[in-house]
Amino acid sequence: MSNQKGSILVTGANGGLGSAIVSRIVSVPDLETYHGIFTVRETESATALDAALGASSSEPGVFQSHEKISLDLSQLGSVREVAAAINARVEAGAVPPISAIILNAGFTEYDTQTWNKDGLDLTFVVNYLAHWLLVLLLLRSMDRERGRIVWISSWSHNPEHPQNIMNGSFKDDSCKTMITDALDPLAKGLWSPTASEKPLWTAAYRRYGASKMCGVAMIHELQRRLDQDPVLSKISVLAIDPGGMNTGIVRHSPWLLRFLVFQVLAGVLGRLLVRLYPNGSWRTPQKSARDVLAAALDCGPLPLTEQPKGVYFNGSELGDYNPEAKDPEKGRVIWEGSLRFTQLQGTETILRNWQ
Repeated sequence: MSNQKGSILVTGANGGLGSAIVSRIVSVPDLETYHGIFTVRETESATALDAALGASSSEPGVFQSHEKISLDLSQLGSVREVAAAINARVEAGAVPPISAIILNAGFTEYDTQTWNKDGLDLTFVVNYLAHWLLVLLLLRSMDRERGRIVWISSWSHNPEHPQNIMNGSFKDDSCKTMITDALDPLAKGLWSPTASEKPLWTAAYRRYGASKMCGVAMIHELQRRLDQDPVLSKISVLAIDPGGMNTGIVRHSPWLLRFLVFQVLAGVLGRLLVRLYPNGSWRTPQKSARDVLAAALDCGPLPLTEQPKGVYFNGSELGDYNPEAKDPEKGRVIWEGSLRFTQLQGTETILRNWQ
């Protein structure tokens, strides 16, 4: 372990983008000195992750240590158990401190709406709340000189994005404001409920976007709190939109949508479009994996720096994002709600300004 630079933690490592990130980590010689911590819902059925790890074994001269961990992001108890185990291993010196946490796992629905055992909307919990809790718990294990937290975003979080204007998902003005005076409507699935919507997909899509917006807000709210902490002030928080890709996150959508939009447009034409427009709407998981790892580890070229704090990337360039995520008052509401719904205690995090 003495020769390792640090650890890279990736959630959702069995997904389309997640497995592409892992494939790059374990196959690029420059990354072989990092230890990979790859979380999936069930390690026994992580076929895409296993394929990415298996392909690396045939690469000459490349050896990268890694581990697979089962993490159920729908249950906050699972988050606490996994974080405690990782913290103990870092403290014992079994694995190096975490250089980058890549919050990649995602979940979306189509014509249904589900809640976890605590009565919280599953889309909100998996995409945002569980990730927020994981980060707060793992701060004690991060590299305090160069550590980075990377939220994987989506154009769905911004009602004014051209794709959202085109698909009409936010055409009703009442849907364009996601946060008012409390986080409860988002957390409990009362904002944009599926049961009251036609067509059904728009409600689920908006909830997905709102959960992503909460994560983007953390590039300001969490970054501000880290900057005020004398121990953690060098840690960077950023977000990146990887673009539209043909991945398993659309598996709950109708067959025709999956085929025409994601398999044909994103899957086939995407390989051509990404050559013409590298940061356009449609990209490949491989291109986006390169962008994500650059955001997580690289110090240049601009807009990347040694400490790219509070930066939102669209692929490899600066991107525009939902003004709600930039609003300090909205950030405070999201933070306070996150504390309530996770029941975070001061003994669980080393962040000084956690309340």
